[in-house]
Amino acid sequence: MLTSQRRALISARLASDGQIVAGELADELNLSEDTIRRDLRDMAAAGLLKRVHGGALPITPPLPDLEARQAISTDVKKRLGRKAAELVRTGQLVFVDGGTTNAEIVRALPREMKLTIATHSPAIAALLEKHRAEVILIGGSLYKHSMVATGAAALAAIGTLRPNIFFLGATAIHPTHGLSTGDYEEAAIKRAIAARSAETMTLLTEEKFNAVSPHHIAGVEDMAGLIVPAGMAQDVTAPYRDKGLRIIEA
Repeated sequence: MLTSQRRALISARLASDGQIVAGELADELNLSEDTIRRDLRDMAAAGLLKRVHGGALPITPPLPDLEARQAISTDVKKRLGRKAAELVRTGQLVFVDGGTTNAEIVRALPREMKLTIATHSPAIAALLEKHRAEVILIGGSLYKHSMVATGAAALAAIGTLRPNIFFLGATAIHPTHGLSTGDYEEAAIKRAIAARSAETMTLLTEEKFNAVSPHHIAGVEDMAGLIVPAGMAQDVTAPYRDKGLRIIEA
């Protein structure tokens, strides 16, 4: 097999499987593992993948800061936020993760609705100033990139809550590797909230599908459902439907 053919195959496998295990691919192609590792090293140097111990993962684009993200896909995010707000019921305890898409959930909630909203995002909490909802703001060490609290203090406070629903933010989702994000501490906070919540939903724009970020949050099977843009290709959402997730289009 020519070098160009091997590397095209590696790119295709990363897109479909979300990872390359060098030893397994070498056995499959009846090649030395050194040959595959050399391909992965050269492709990583060209910015085509990310080398990890034993193989490779897809490259996920660096996440822009909060201010920059506010200008991306604004109409789509508003539709997703409005659809998510329709799931909220009077009297519930709802945990809203940080992020510009989740901010649209809060903007779409009726101001007179009686409920409790917990969040570890000061930016989300500030949007609730004129709402009747009670607000629980989780404190801790501020992760400025996403403007959310992380660390031991945040984990301790989260451990006292039992949300009816958690609106989770993620930077990537993959049928095999689940939901992931770019920061280790932030991923730990998201996992803790999901573990305490009766159900977890996530709002995802199309570019986040079939991607893997460095830090795992949850498996697909841990989710109650996904809220996605209307008109997405069926072959993109089908693996999640097959796993029993509720797919809500907005």
